[in-house]
Amino acid sequence: MAQEIVIRSERDVARFVSTQPTSKSAIFIVLVALGGIFVDAYDLTSLGIGVVQLRTQFHLTPFAVGSVTAMMAFGAVIGAMWGGYFTDKVGRFKMFLLDLIFLVVAAIGAALSLNIWMLLFFRLLMGIGVGLDFPVALSFIAEYVNERKRGGSINLWQPVWYIATSCTGLVILPFYYFGNFGDHLWRIAVGFGAVPATIILILRYKFMDESPGWAAHYLGLNEAARVLEKMYGVKVKVEQEPTAKKQDVKIHYSEIFSPKYRLRTFLVSVIGITQATEYYAVGFNLPTISTRLFGSAFIYAILGTVFFNIFGIIGGFGGVFSTNRIGVRRLAIIGYTIVVISLFSIYLLGPRMPVIVTALLLSLFIFGHSFGQGSQGMTMATLSFPTRIRGLGTGFAQGMTRVGTICGFYFFPLVVAKVGVTKMLAYLALIPLFGLITTLSIKWEPIGQDIDEQDSVARMAASVGDSATAGSLGPQK
Repeated sequence: MAQEIVIRSERDVARFVSTQPTSKSAIFIVLVALGGIFVDAYDLTSLGIGVVQLRTQFHLTPFAVGSVTAMMAFGAVIGAMWGGYFTDKVGRFKMFLLDLIFLVVAAIGAALSLNIWMLLFFRLLMGIGVGLDFPVALSFIAEYVNERKRGGSINLWQPVWYIATSCTGLVILPFYYFGNFGDHLWRIAVGFGAVPATIILILRYKFMDESPGWAAHYLGLNEAARVLEKMYGVKVKVEQEPTAKKQDVKIHYSEIFSPKYRLRTFLVSVIGITQATEYYAVGFNLPTISTRLFGSAFIYAILGTVFFNIFGIIGGFGGVFSTNRIGVRRLAIIGYTIVVISLFSIYLLGPRMPVIVTALLLSLFIFGHSFGQGSQGMTMATLSFPTRIRGLGTGFAQGMTRVGTICGFYFFPLVVAKVGVTKMLAYLALIPLFGLITTLSIKWEPIGQDIDEQDSVARMAASVGDSATAGSLGPQK
């Protein structure tokens, strides 16, 4: 017999979700939500493995290479800002489907591009899809998983990211050995992104629904009850419907910059920009770095990508299991420290350093990044804002992350062309150093905080205060 629960307010819905044990079906739903992140990561990094071929095929300058790789990040800024807003305005479920439609069309179009302008257009479209997906996926997980598992479940996006980036190499291997694609292997890598995107789109449409918390706040308790019954397999009785369905959802970006939230917004922005800059200056270019370390043959770009990303998977899962014990802020501090040490070590030991030592230090860089700040900017943003503005908070954080992505995309080809790889890494180390100083200075830790409860209490107090003020301004005898 199904469990029966009674809900009388939004807070009852949030409390039920926060205390509900994690079932196998819940794990499946989380993985389907994270499936979009897999596609995002694959699409963002798949072109990296073919940059050498692309440069030759389209006769690209270093600036043009940066433009091709950064175009997706420009789109992601647009998608994140727009998507974060509409994630709160129209709900999680509709955006879940829309972003994957973008990704399917864009992957196919990019793979079939006849010239650089077509490729730039479809990379922009692909970036919009990626920018849309991050806010909705992480917001949904935060509103679906119980409080004890919430931080770790959100942090799962990081190992999923590195599994996807490893797949860019694994997907291309059979085509490299058994096909005759020549300089068009990059098209296979990019176009394959449409396959997992289509699968995830079907699974989301079939098995997912609206976030219970969003439904309760914007659609009313009856709709929230329907979602709870479908997603959790319980029987829900609504004893009170305090408000009718809201027809006009008022969402304002200004709220995340209000005195209550502005310090959190600044912190997640700094973490987002710095971690993305360091990653896309190095992580995206691991195929190119691999050919410089191990050999110029294309196979070294493929195998090097897989090798280094294994350390990202290890670090990502390490962050997942450490979230509740260590906290999001401390994870970021540890990660920044590891990254700064590894980058400065490569610079100080110099270009004559044995290849194996360089490879180990780069592996340490990838591990530290994925264990720490690589995931914490988005995870902290998702956990720092209540349900009603979580899309705005995560969307803005994703937008700032993509600003860092653009910086990283241009940083590598332009700075390497001027000073070489070794000095580039020394300059790059200053960016995570700034992130480390900022994170040490702002002592905000969302783990253990019930943000929705705090928001509900604050809004109730403000409502009572407004009523009291209105009463005091009324007619006097």
